[in-house]
Amino acid sequence: MDNTFVNQVMNKNVLTAEKSTSLQDAAQEMNKLNVGCVIVTDNSKPIGIITERDFVTKVAAEGRPLFTEIGEVMSSPLITISPDETIWEASEMMKENLIHKLPVKEDEQIVGVITTTDIVRISSVGSDSQMRKICDQILMRMKDD
Repeated sequence: MDNTFVNQVMNKNVLTAEKSTSLQDAAQEMNKLNVGCVIVTDNSKPIGIITERDFVTKVAAEGRPLFTEIGEVMSSPLITISPDETIWEASEMMKENLIHKLPVKEDEQIVGVITTTDIVRISSVGSDSQMRKICDQILMRMKDD
């Protein structure tokens, strides 16, 4: 995992939608494409993200109508990572920012999304000795906090 890079693990199936898109339209597209987030754009420029969790905490819990524009409930500014960064760097960014989905940005475009699920999946591949090494590294990082 030390030499595993974001571009090897990220999901390239990225859903984008303009900030004026309704919550209902965004949710329907998420369901259709089986993705957990939408990258929110303004004139095709990525400016934010709306996730499944946002639908729970910012939409359902607050009783927002489904015609609300996604730009009103998106998380912004958009936190991104380069495809050439390591999985460890992605994990650190997620931990520091308390996020579970991290868009991957290259040349001002979102080219993928890496999630905590992706990181767990890659961590579970390999021998027991590799897993032990990964667990030791995680524990060492936790001690530093």
